Amino acid sequence: MLTTSRRWTCAAITLTVAFISACDHKPAATPQPTPAPAPTPAPSGKEGHGATTALGEKTVGVYAIKASRDGDVTPGKDVPIDVWVTGTSKVAAVRFWIGTEDAKGSLKAKAELEKDNWHTHAEVPSPLPTGSQLWIEIESDTGEKTRTSFDLKNERPD
Repeated sequence: MLTTSRRWTCAAITLTVAFISACDHKPAATPQPTPAPAPTPAPSGKEGHGATTALGEKTVGVYAIKASRDGDVTPGKDVPIDVWVTGTSKVAAVRFWIGTEDAKGSLKAKAELEKDNWHTHAEVPSPLPTGSQLWIEIESDTGEKTRTSFDLKNERPD
């Protein structure tokens, strides 16, 4: 018969052998995910909006303003507009519209700040009034509004 101390010794040896043999066990290989297919680029311009047209740069009050549009200006459609605003006064909001300064027949659109530019899709009135421009209204954090316009540079007939 085995004594208590011999039983503990046998148990310890058995456990040691079990642990050592377990160390040689390698985990099952993890399956590698299949890479996603590369995205298909947009046909032209940003997100398929069409070619980008620079509308110009100007300084108005405390702001330096640069504007561009993507695609054509077509009455009854919208046109993506990007505006970059820098200056000494903090900008609280930027609004765009296409048409005349009084915005008669136009819909003002409040732009959203993207990385470093303000962006929105401005509705183009139908019919497009003669002499229509892109109008930009910048509202400072104090509520002061600055307004300017840019030629649409639209070669497409109205």
